[in-house]
Amino acid sequence: MQRTRRDFMKTAGMTALAGGLAGSPLWMAAQSSAQDAGATPEISLPELAYAYDALEPHIDASTMEIHHSKHHQGYVNGLKAAEKALAESRDANDFSMIEYWSKKLSFNYGGHYLHSMFWEIMAPAGNGGGGRPAGLLLQYINKDFGNFDNFKAQFTAASSKVEGSGWGLVHYRPMDDRLVIAQAENQHKLAMWGSMPIMGIDVWEHAYYLKYQNRRGDYVNAWWNVVNWPAVSRRFRDAKGV
Repeated sequence: MQRTRRDFMKTAGMTALAGGLAGSPLWMAAQSSAQDAGATPEISLPELAYAYDALEPHIDASTMEIHHSKHHQGYVNGLKAAEKALAESRDANDFSMIEYWSKKLSFNYGGHYLHSMFWEIMAPAGNGGGGRPAGLLLQYINKDFGNFDNFKAQFTAASSKVEGSGWGLVHYRPMDDRLVIAQAENQHKLAMWGSMPIMGIDVWEHAYYLKYQNRRGDYVNAWWNVVNWPAVSRRFRDAKGV
C-alpha cells in the first residue's frame, strides 16, 4: 500500500539501506538468523524512505508503486528461489541445473542490489533531492571529469544510450582511486569487477514508460531533480573507506 506524505515526513532523512554496503554479500549475510555454513540468507524488499508520490512530477506515483512493489519484489522472489535451488543442489549433490540457477542468481541479485541503491539515492525535489554534490564527492568529480557539467553530460548520454534494458552507473574504482561512468545491460551484464557502484539510474522501460513513453532522454533529464547527493556522498565515502 502506498505510504502517505505524513508517513514520509515521519521517516524523512532515513535511508532504506546502509550506504555502500547495502545489498552486498556482507549485508545479505547479516539478514540471516541461521548460523550454519551454506545457510540461505533472509532477503526482503527494502522500505522506501518517502511516499510513492513524493518524487512527482519527475517520477509519477503509479510508476513508483509498480516499480517498487512489483518489479523489485520480483527480483527478491527470484533471488530467494535461486538461493534455495542452489542450496538444494548442494544437499543432493545434483548440479544438473547449475547453469540455469547460477544465471538466475546473478540476474536477480543484480536487480535487488541496484534497485536497493536506486531507492536510496533519490529524494523529493527541494527536500533532499536535486541540486549539486559537494565536499569530497565534488572534488573527485572535478578531478576525474573536469567539472560537474562534464560529469552530468557524460552520465546523461551513457544512461540514455544503454542498448535495450539496463542502467547508467557511477562506480568508485579503488584500483586507481577514480570515479568512472559505465553502462550495465539488464542488471548483471557489462559488470565492472573490483569497483563499487555509488549511483545509478534504472533505464528499463518499466522505470519510466507510464509517464515518458519512449522518451528515455526526458526521463533521465528529469531524474537529476531527485538525486539525493548526500546519500550518493555517503555511498562514495563508504566505498572509499573514509
